[in-house]
Amino acid sequence: MTSRLENLRAVLQEKRLDAIFISTPENRRYMSGFSGSAGYLLITPREAILATDFRYVEQAERQAPDFRVHRISSGGQWFADLIRETAVRRVGFESEDVSVATHRRLRQALKEHPPSSSVTLVGSVGIVEELRSRKDQDEMALLQRAIDISDEAFDTVTANIKAGETEIAVGRRLEAAMRELGADGPSFDTIVGSGPNGALPHYLAGDRPIREGEPIVIDMGAKYKGYCSDLTRTIILGTPDETFRRVYDVVLGAQLTAMATVQIGMTGSQTDGLARKVIEEAGYGDNFGHGLGHGVGLAVHEYPRVGPMGSDILESGMMFTIEPGIYISGWGGVRIEDVVILEDSGARTLSKARKLERIGG
Repeated sequence: MTSRLENLRAVLQEKRLDAIFISTPENRRYMSGFSGSAGYLLITPREAILATDFRYVEQAERQAPDFRVHRISSGGQWFADLIRETAVRRVGFESEDVSVATHRRLRQALKEHPPSSSVTLVGSVGIVEELRSRKDQDEMALLQRAIDISDEAFDTVTANIKAGETEIAVGRRLEAAMRELGADGPSFDTIVGSGPNGALPHYLAGDRPIREGEPIVIDMGAKYKGYCSDLTRTIILGTPDETFRRVYDVVLGAQLTAMATVQIGMTGSQTDGLARKVIEEAGYGDNFGHGLGHGVGLAVHEYPRVGPMGSDILESGMMFTIEPGIYISGWGGVRIEDVVILEDSGARTLSKARKLERIGG
């Protein structure tokens, strides 16, 4: 974790922060290697401290050798003690994660156990998340394994879906297959939306029987050693109707266009526009209501943000999804999603699960 600490400390210097207080589980794991479910990091220019309770002290010492482990006591005095020991004054905290109640407790601890100098808690956004968006070789290998697991599970299970089987039964089979292939578990609740349920982008899976001739949107992912994959395919049992042929071809064309033309230096918004233009020109602009994609890593949704408002600059080595979709109320939906890695030559697709070819009449 040494290089990650060095990179973070350089950012702290740029932002004129003496320290950062990290509470987000994914950021805590990224910076320290600690995978326990409770704890905080306090990182200064000279020290790296992992504060956790008695349940995780031994685990923290094993997983985070670059950190000094501090056992948390009841109340908030432990936080004030660490601030006093490190003699920091401007402390960043993750304002999108820290609750109002937690912030109040931290301030109260400093008031009840004041350090020698006044301390300012500074709300900070995206500091570690931006570092996480640039994957190293070890992370890429873990992500590729997570992707391979979801690909294989999808291909195996969907080859045997039968009309009359319920959405939730298919979802359970997909999750079981991922575990059998070595996944920690699913990276999110598996989506199986058949027929009109496919028009709900974040529908999960219910008791509705799958029928022939209807689109089936399957959105799934595996978690492997903490890293997440994300895969969506739209399939159909039996013969597709003209609506399915038309909509599927537009979505696939939008995805292939974005994959072929995205380049280093584009913003997330510009990349989103590559696919959105195809869908709008086909007359379905109002039926594509979400962003084109998102980064993947320790969280299934992370930087870079690839959507209409995405200002993140895409860099070499970033891994993100490209997932255009069209959703028609009462009929269903089509979404196709792959994870890509951006390289000097463009986007390279990492997902290999089979998808339908262009099927327009």
